[in-house]
Amino acid sequence: MLVIGGLLVGAILGPVQAKKRGGNRLDMLQYGVIYAMIFAVFGLIATVITHRLVL
Repeated sequence: MLVIGGLLVGAILGPVQAKKRGGNRLDMLQYGVIYAMIFAVFGLIATVITHRLVL
Protein backbone atom coordinates (compact mmCIF):
# COMPACT_ATOMS: atom_id res chain seq x y z
CA MET A 1 0.00 0.00 0.00
CA LEU A 2 2.86 2.38 0.68
CA VAL A 3 4.18 1.85 -2.83
CA ILE A 4 0.85 2.78 -4.40
CA GLY A 5 0.47 5.74 -2.07
CA GLY A 6 3.95 6.97 -2.90
CA LEU A 7 3.26 6.53 -6.59
CA LEU A 8 0.10 8.62 -6.38
CA VAL A 9 1.66 11.33 -4.22
CA GLY A 10 4.63 11.59 -6.58
CA ALA A 11 2.36 11.74 -9.61
CA ILE A 12 0.54 14.67 -8.03
CA LEU A 13 3.52 16.56 -6.62
CA GLY A 14 5.64 16.29 -9.76
CA PRO A 15 3.45 18.35 -12.08
CA VAL A 16 2.81 20.87 -9.30
CA GLN A 17 6.56 21.36 -8.90
CA ALA A 18 7.06 21.69 -12.67
CA LYS A 19 4.23 24.22 -12.89
CA LYS A 20 5.85 26.30 -10.12
CA ARG A 21 9.08 26.35 -12.10
CA GLY A 22 7.29 27.52 -15.25
CA GLY A 23 7.34 24.24 -17.16
CA ASN A 24 5.16 23.30 -20.08
CA ARG A 25 3.04 20.14 -20.45
CA LEU A 26 5.93 17.85 -21.29
CA ASP A 27 7.91 19.14 -18.31
CA MET A 28 4.96 18.44 -16.04
CA LEU A 29 4.62 14.94 -17.49
CA GLN A 30 8.32 14.23 -16.99
CA TYR A 31 8.32 15.56 -13.43
CA GLY A 32 5.19 13.53 -12.66
CA VAL A 33 6.75 10.29 -13.89
CA ILE A 34 10.07 10.84 -12.16
CA TYR A 35 8.54 11.93 -8.85
CA ALA A 36 6.15 8.95 -8.98
CA MET A 37 9.07 6.56 -9.51
CA ILE A 38 11.11 8.11 -6.69
CA PHE A 39 8.24 8.09 -4.21
CA ALA A 40 7.31 4.52 -5.19
CA VAL A 41 10.87 3.38 -4.47
CA PHE A 42 10.76 5.13 -1.09
CA GLY A 43 7.44 3.41 -0.40
CA LEU A 44 8.95 0.06 -1.35
CA ILE A 45 11.89 0.60 0.98
CA ALA A 46 9.55 1.64 3.80
CA THR A 47 7.41 -1.46 3.20
CA VAL A 48 10.41 -3.80 3.30
CA ILE A 49 11.75 -2.19 6.48
CA THR A 50 8.32 -2.36 8.11
CA HIS A 51 7.87 -6.03 7.23
CA ARG A 52 11.36 -6.90 8.45
CA LEU A 53 10.81 -5.18 11.80
CA VAL A 54 7.33 -6.55 12.41
CA LEU A 55 7.85 -10.16 11.35
